Amino acid sequence: MILSDLRTYLQQQRRVSLADLVTHFDIDADALRGMLGKWISKGNVRLIPLESACGTSCCKCDATLTELYEWINK
Repeated sequence: MILSDLRTYLQQQRRVSLADLVTHFDIDADALRGMLGKWISKGNVRLIPLESACGTSCCKCDATLTELYEWINK
């Protein structure tokens, strides 16, 4: 996968969780964070802070994968 694939997917989805990106691209979360960091530094993507992992109290979600990213139209 290259940065343009990630850009295209984010533009289509608008908002996507890190878990969804890991599943879609079949890439390690840390590698995706690095690629997302490039788009964040360019001002095209933002990390949306979440109050809690998923809104439920089941504790089954991996909190590190519940990060939500949003493509920003300029």
